[in-house]
Amino acid sequence: MHEISICYQIVETLEDVVKENHLEEVQKIVLEIGELANVVPMYMYECFPCAVEGTMFEKAELVIETVAGIGECKKCGNKYQLFPVEGICPLCGEKDFELISGREFNIKEIVAR
Repeated sequence: MHEISICYQIVETLEDVVKENHLEEVQKIVLEIGELANVVPMYMYECFPCAVEGTMFEKAELVIETVAGIGECKKCGNKYQLFPVEGICPLCGEKDFELISGREFNIKEIVAR
């Protein structure tokens, strides 16, 4: 489970943001995690309290927004969500696509004062 190390990296990044912006309190952290990012949101929720324990982020709420894995069929140009159809284009049946989204991993928002 590499999510714990990711949570610790997030804490380091947040510490830099807090210093640079002279923030006093972080109330909420919003992450964007793509369906294909090899990060399990449930594990992030489980690991986050451990990573923020004893830091100024201890009381911050973690919110995770999932970004759908979207592909564009190279044959017919159809854009579709990959997981429900296992990557197979629902229009033409091909499994040859260009990935449009789904690998994202971003700190999308920090709510602070």
